Amino acid sequence: MRRKRKFADTGPGEGSPLEAAVAGRDSSVMDMVQAAVRHNEVHLAFQPVVQARRPDTVAFYESLLRVLDRTGRVIPARHFIVTAEQSELGRELDCVSLRQGLKTLAGFRHLRLSVNMSARSIGYRKWMKVLDRALRDDATLGERLILEISETSAMTVPELVTNFMADMQKRGVSFALDDYGSDRISIRHFRQFLFDAVKIDGQFVRGVHRDPGNQMVVSALMRVAQEFGMFTVAESVESEADAKYLTALGIDCLQGYFYGAPSMSPPWLPVSRAQTGG
Repeated sequence: MRRKRKFADTGPGEGSPLEAAVAGRDSSVMDMVQAAVRHNEVHLAFQPVVQARRPDTVAFYESLLRVLDRTGRVIPARHFIVTAEQSELGRELDCVSLRQGLKTLAGFRHLRLSVNMSARSIGYRKWMKVLDRALRDDATLGERLILEISETSAMTVPELVTNFMADMQKRGVSFALDDYGSDRISIRHFRQFLFDAVKIDGQFVRGVHRDPGNQMVVSALMRVAQEFGMFTVAESVESEADAKYLTALGIDCLQGYFYGAPSMSPPWLPVSRAQTGG
């Protein structure tokens, strides 16, 4: 009890030493992320999503942001993404991600690629301008673009997301519900969204072959998605046993380290360009 009070006891208007240290670390990380955006030190890594029954066939790649500090080290997204999401920095990161994803699609016309976005970016003029201009310049990009929105993000402005999806789907863009099952999304909104695909959250997938509880959750999530005609992807597949179980269950696609880690050196780039990030 005395040790707990050591962190709890503060002077007037002061936070605890632990809180101050955490706040200082978070502020430092956000400064590094902002600097990375200014100095063009934000890149994409790509992770394959494979067909469950034909795991040698890649259905599409997910593009994932990699923010580098000035020494070239990756700043883990978990250290900044939640805070960035609530500010304009999050919108800037979405712009970088979308711009680089569209550039990749334009340069490699055999690819299908998913790009992560926040629902808040729908109202961000700069982000919308990047998307609209790319689709006007090359309508075929929409047919190969998948936009991923997390459950939590989609539920912040469900009506806005629904209208945006309806508009973009007319232009060929597909949508995936990321982290499916991690949040409470109402059936009413689930029906209205009409995502093309759902990505079952990894917390229910890891070790699913030996976990009866997660087996029930994954099965239920899959059935609901299939009832609405949505494609199913299992995230965080890390073992052959899990892959076999999910395939037998009827999941359409699998994604995870068992099939490949996110890489800034994707297979479609020449080695020299991949190594330099060109």
